[in-house]
Amino acid sequence: MSSYLFFKRILDLIFAIILLIVISPIILIVPIVIKIESKGPIFFKQERLGLNGRTFIIYKFRSMVVDAEKNGTGVYSFKGDPRVTKIGSFIRKTSIDELPQLLNIIKGEMSVIGPRPTLVYHPWPLDEYTEEQKIRFILRPGVTGLAQVNGRKEVPWPERIEMDVVYVKNVSLGLDFKIFLKTIFKVISMNENYNTNQSTGEISTKEEKRN
Repeated sequence: MSSYLFFKRILDLIFAIILLIVISPIILIVPIVIKIESKGPIFFKQERLGLNGRTFIIYKFRSMVVDAEKNGTGVYSFKGDPRVTKIGSFIRKTSIDELPQLLNIIKGEMSVIGPRPTLVYHPWPLDEYTEEQKIRFILRPGVTGLAQVNGRKEVPWPERIEMDVVYVKNVSLGLDFKIFLKTIFKVISMNENYNTNQSTGEISTKEEKRN
């Protein structure tokens, strides 16, 4: 696995740099439209758990109103969420909001494919993960991953993390290529971009987390 991980990092850099060049018109237009529609920053920045459980700042194009998380509606957005702006709804459906994560890839904080970086406090804090679940942090988190192409936000958190662990244990060029192709299909079809409800996958007890 170690030899492929070096190659994987090289592929990440090449992919991120080339894609940034190709989509540069989008990168220039989206911030303008965001600023026209609503006041606030262009980018949404948030602490996430990354490689070896270290925290880093993830970047996205802002798709919600400012301070959306503070209004008590929930951590995650849902279909029909009034906090999502009009342009935000479009860039979410097309996954354009994820493009700034190419900067995270170049910085070495993320990979194109890997376990999706979780919030520092949700679904639970790092010290509440089991030793088996912590295996997901051995690799850099990804823009897309095994869980994202197998149900994404409809999958409960324990199952998502189980798939992350399976990915880490079986990471290979072939597996990454399959996930990449499935991701392209899902982006084109624009499905599974919203949680099925406001509390999708939330776990209430430590016992449930470990089952």
